[in-house]
Amino acid sequence: MKKGKKLYEGKAKIIYATNDKDLVIQYFKDDATAFNNQKKTTIEGKGVLNNRISEHILSNLGQIGIKNHLVKRLNMREQIIKLVEIIPIEFIVRNVASGSITKRLGIEDGTVLKEPLVEYCLKDDKLGDPLIAEEHIYAFDWATKKEIEKVKKMILRINDFMIGMFRGVGIKLIDFKLEFGRFKSNGKTEIILADEISPDTCRLWDSVTDKKLDKDRFRKDLGDLIPAYTEVAKRLGILHEQSNVSAVNVTKLSSIKKRK
Repeated sequence: MKKGKKLYEGKAKIIYATNDKDLVIQYFKDDATAFNNQKKTTIEGKGVLNNRISEHILSNLGQIGIKNHLVKRLNMREQIIKLVEIIPIEFIVRNVASGSITKRLGIEDGTVLKEPLVEYCLKDDKLGDPLIAEEHIYAFDWATKKEIEKVKKMILRINDFMIGMFRGVGIKLIDFKLEFGRFKSNGKTEIILADEISPDTCRLWDSVTDKKLDKDRFRKDLGDLIPAYTEVAKRLGILHEQSNVSAVNVTKLSSIKKRK
């Protein structure tokens, strides 16, 4: 498959055209951002780990019937994915209260919720991805009621699966962000899961120690982001010996750069 021109560049990924109008190449960058891009840096190796972890999770979700944009991983940093029209909504799924909700509502960090809470945010960096109600989605035609109902059913299945998958490797799934898109092919349009699922888009805590294994290590200046992401990949069983060596080398390189 031939890699074409750059179609889009976001905070963590770049999308390239291919010679197939229905498929694009997604490249995972090493850029780390937080607080709507107010805090940013480059952490070497992050894109490699997110590529592998996201591929693993999306592949497993596909096996339980969750249609998503992943076609296959090309190399350490790139995937072939289906070209979708992204619904401009970020779907935040919370199992435990942490992050913005604790400040917004005065809830104690770590409070276990009685049932999963789904929040909607408008996908707009300039506006700070504001929290919105479901009624806003319909009022401004960002998605139809039928589409949102389908998305909500998918979200509950995704959450159930991911809770079990991470619990099996000693990790708590605190919360995560999902995006969905419209995939048009042969005159038909279907809603599928898009973007990525990785420690960049999830809050993941060690089941015993509550150690953070996600992007909060960058947000809160906790350090050791690469070792944390590597730990998630190891527990999921997706790092082979060669990749482990690469991850160690990346960690050493990052440490040297920080000391400089």
